Amino acid sequence: MTKSIIVISLAILFIAVAVLLLGVKVFFKKGGRFPSGHAHDIPALRDKGITCASGRDDNA
Repeated sequence: MTKSIIVISLAILFIAVAVLLLGVKVFFKKGGRFPSGHAHDIPALRDKGITCASGRDDNA
């Protein structure tokens, strides 16, 4: 095996492990979902008055 095949295989393995670890709640919990990344869904940002850029257009 050449070094490039080994490196590509390791990269694919690391990406697969990362996706699995990030999705543990989604894959193994009934009704599990990825958390929202919108600012209006994060209480700490709401308390500071930080709003979501996608909602800013609606309020104009």
